[in-house]
Amino acid sequence: MLNNNIHIYLLLSVFLFAAGCYGLIQRRSFIRMLIAVELILNGAGLNFMAFSRFTAAEPNTGRAFTLFIMGLAATEAAIMVSVSLSVYRKYYTVDPDDVKDLKL
Repeated sequence: MLNNNIHIYLLLSVFLFAAGCYGLIQRRSFIRMLIAVELILNGAGLNFMAFSRFTAAEPNTGRAFTLFIMGLAATEAAIMVSVSLSVYRKYYTVDPDDVKDLKL
C-alpha cells in the first residue's frame, strides 16, 4: 500500500522541507543551520525521486538530480564545518547572533 502511493512520499518531503525551513529561521547555531540545510536538500531529493518513480518516462533523470543534490550536500557540509571551526577559533562561539562583525 505504501509503495504505490506518491502522496506519502510528497508528504514526507514537505515535512522534511518545512522542518529544515523552521530550523533555518530559528538559527541557534551554525551546526543547527547546517542540519536544517541538509533537511531541505533531503526533502528536495526525495521529491525528485518520488516524481521520477511515479511520473517520469525516464526514471534516471530523477536519480541523476538526486545524486547531484547529494554531492552538493556533501560539499556544503564540508565548507560549513570549516567555516564553523574558523568562527569558533576567532570568536569562541558558534551562535550566529554573537558574531556581528563578520564581513565578506
